[in-house]
Amino acid sequence: MKTSIVDTVVVTIHMAGDLEEAKRLLRKACYYQGLCVTVSAETFIYTGGEEEGVRIGFVNYPRFPSDLPTIQDRAVALAEQLVVDLCQKTALVVGPVETVWVTTEPPGTP
Repeated sequence: MKTSIVDTVVVTIHMAGDLEEAKRLLRKACYYQGLCVTVSAETFIYTGGEEEGVRIGFVNYPRFPSDLPTIQDRAVALAEQLVVDLCQKTALVVGPVETVWVTTEPPGTP
């Protein structure tokens, strides 16, 4: 038996959108990018409403080791594409050090 150890890196995309459509788009992205992610349903409850969405997870997988900047950059790029493809306005990319708000809204919009 063999073991491998890498630094723990967890980055997660949170966004509204249809789970099945997100899975379809993620299959395509993973096929072309050599990428592996997790995806699960997520419910957002906020002032005045509720919305269904997805949680997309990235980890530093010891079989294909990487680093935080690379994983974070891939997550942000994927979130930018999914915001458009799922017809959303925003997504959050939450990492161990920073959270990136991906938005189609102009700067200064509340």
